This record gives sequence, structure tokens and C-alpha cells, in this order.
Amino acid sequence: MTTVIDGKAAAASVVEAVTSAAATLEKRGHRKPGLAVVIVGNDPASHAYVGAKSKMAKQCGFNSVQHTLPETTSQDELMALVASLNADPSIDGILVQLPLPKPLNSDPVIQSILPEKDVDGLHVVNAGKLAIGDTKTGLVSCTPAGAMILVRQVHGNDLSGLNALVIGRSNLFGKPMAQLLLAANATVTIGHSKSRDLPALAREADILVAAVGRPEMVKADWVKPGATIIDVGINRVAAPERGEGKFRLVGDVAFADCKPVAAAISPVPGGVGPMTIAMLMANTVIAAYRAAGEVAPSF
Repeated sequence: MTTVIDGKAAAASVVEAVTSAAATLEKRGHRKPGLAVVIVGNDPASHAYVGAKSKMAKQCGFNSVQHTLPETTSQDELMALVASLNADPSIDGILVQLPLPKPLNSDPVIQSILPEKDVDGLHVVNAGKLAIGDTKTGLVSCTPAGAMILVRQVHGNDLSGLNALVIGRSNLFGKPMAQLLLAANATVTIGHSKSRDLPALAREADILVAAVGRPEMVKADWVKPGATIIDVGINRVAAPERGEGKFRLVGDVAFADCKPVAAAISPVPGGVGPMTIAMLMANTVIAAYRAAGEVAPSF
């Protein structure tokens, strides 16, 4: 029988551990972990994400600070705010909500965040540490870190002898996910739009991770019987059966078709999605422990 991986339960477990770690830090005489979230403009989806992150931070016992800036904010003004947060000893993590409204350029902003406060794991220093196999002193991008927890739930910490395919090569997800799988001893292939025969690569994979943003691209005949499927895609598709103008969320994997073939599969929604905010909280408490000179917990 196929296991449907419960991302909500996994995320709740991480949040419980983070909350306990934050309380322990205070008991040792240190301040609360501090998370600063910066949002620019009026995008409703971004405000919803930021609201969820701020609420979760307070639930975990953090000092949660939100900076809401107008659409007219200049590049220099945004960089100045990040610089002030870098210099603030009460802030352990800085998150700038993406995408930024035009004409703001996100890359210099992200790279200006101190690597030790980069709880999104997007700074080149953190990406470089992951690339050389250093998962102990950097901060790992939240979505791949969360997806990796789901993989470990199924296979344990050592993936020796297992073939893994990551479909997608983005800096945000595909590349760091491949590095995490490699660090766990999997034999890793990265597939993408220029790969010659993606279905053939997929049929060799014991662990198949899809992150391309194409609705239900991965079909049942791509899946090796007994494989583990981690679906990272979140796509809105029309759902006329729900009424005019209605949508539903689907992943990059045709869930209903692939589920009978796989041994384990993550759903959309309710799979990788909940893990992203949970790992943001985990990165923040890790950063707080390091700033306090304490041995950081692992998740």
C-alpha cells in the first residue's frame, strides 16, 4: 500500500522541536531568537506568506519583527534597512520576501544579508558551503531542507545505493536539493528541459523529486515501481467543476496516476509546502544558537 507522506505532520514535529529549542535557549540565559521579515509593496500573496511566517515565529516563542515598506521604496532604502538589521544584535534571521516589486533588484539585497543571518539559505556563502558538503556551519535553503526531511522519513539518513533524480536545476531548489541528496550518499542525477530522455532517467530513480512548475508533468509510466516521489510543484489549474473562474492546486506529478506505482508520495497541497515555513523557523533557531555560542540543534 502506498504511503502518502504527511507534510503537515512532519512540519508540526519540526515546529514543536524548534519551540522547545527556543525555550531551552532562554533557560540558558540567552535572549529569544529574533526573526525580521521585510516585505515591499502590496502583493496579496506575499502578504499572506509573510503573515503566516510572522504568526509561526510568535508561536515558536521568537521575537518577530515585520517591516512593511511601500511600493515606492528605493533600492538604497531597502539596502539600508537590511544593513541596519545586519547590525542589530537582537536579530538572528533576516528574510526579504520575494518577489520584490519592479524595478527593485533582489540579488544585491539577498547577498547583502550576513550569511549567518540568511535564514532563507540563499546567500552565495551558504550555497557554497552546501556545495562542498558543509551542512553543519551554513544555513540550507528552506524548501529543499524540508523536502529532505520527508525523504529521510522514508529512507533514513543514509541513502547509500539509491538512485535519486531531481527534475529542475534552479538555484532556489534543484541544485541545493541535489547537494543534500549527495551528502546523504545517494547517486544523484539532475534532469531538466535540455535532458535527452527525462522519462528514462525517471524510471531509474528510487527517489524522484519534481520541481519544474509544470502541472502534472510526471506520469505513471515515468515512475519506477516502489519509488519515493517528492512533489515540490505548486500549480494553479482551472477547475470549472468547482464553478466559473475557480482553480485547484496540483503538483508537478500526476498524483492519482502515480500513487499506485510509488511506494511513497507527497501530495500537493499538504506535502512539501508546510515544510518550508517550518524550516525557516528551524534555521532561525539554529542561527540564534550559533550567535549565543551554543551548539545548534539539528532537524
